[in-house]
Amino acid sequence: MKITLTGSLGHIGKPLTQELVQKGHSVTVISSNSEKQKDIEAMGAIAAIGSLEDLDFMTSAFTGADAVYSMVPPANYFDQTLDLLGYYRRLGANYAQAIKQTGVKKVVNLSTIGGHLDKGNGILRGAHHVENFLNELSSDVIITHIRPTEFYYNLLPQAHTAKENGFIASNIGGDVVNAWVSPLDIASAIAEEITSSLTERRIRYVVSEELTYNELAVILGKATDNPDLKWLTITDEQMQNGLETAGMQPKIAVGLTEMCASINSGLLYEHYNLNKPMEIGKVKMKDFAKEFAKVYNDQN
Repeated sequence: MKITLTGSLGHIGKPLTQELVQKGHSVTVISSNSEKQKDIEAMGAIAAIGSLEDLDFMTSAFTGADAVYSMVPPANYFDQTLDLLGYYRRLGANYAQAIKQTGVKKVVNLSTIGGHLDKGNGILRGAHHVENFLNELSSDVIITHIRPTEFYYNLLPQAHTAKENGFIASNIGGDVVNAWVSPLDIASAIAEEITSSLTERRIRYVVSEELTYNELAVILGKATDNPDLKWLTITDEQMQNGLETAGMQPKIAVGLTEMCASINSGLLYEHYNLNKPMEIGKVKMKDFAKEFAKVYNDQN
């Protein structure tokens, strides 16, 4: 197959590119960073350097592809001028238009847990809009929306607080169960979907492990030789104020607080709980804990 991937050689893009190239597919990797060209080519893939904001570039990169993997690259939440929802909507519209113009018939789109919600999911609402843009394409375009649960590496910014204060804080209760996922498991799921012979649209959740936050703290505490590490539940107001104090754009801080509150209430996981995957990923929290411990130990 001729497959075009977005996401450069990021957490998901790199292992995904490796797997598809190893299986003999012709892979084009889109990156906005020209310095990535050599790395992409060294993996046996074709580099397409340009911006996802540039519709003409995207159309060129998608031309001739049997399948496309779409994703919205992470934004800088500390950029005080960022219109996060507008950013998602622009890229979603560009993806839909480029796919329509080039006649691509298979799309695997990286969405998120909570992608079914048009409100109450905070910063994840943008992914809902991207899904909608793609769903408006002609019915002969086969689409899989990949909805991963929470990424393990979202915990890494907490390493400093864990070391300095002996706790990890959030507006989520310690007994609440959250589902976590590794980018490696997501990459494997995307590779399966993009090379499959599916003939209808579907949603696929990807998860590596389910844990309460108290259980999470125990695992990370063991890995960091800090058996007293605790999960501390704070109020929504404390959460939002803490994010703003750290320099996060206030509107995004509100959205992130709302997202966590929707985990706490169970809203974010309602659809997931009704549509859990038959198989879960291989990478567990104890595996990720080694990475967390490295960041933890590197703290001054």
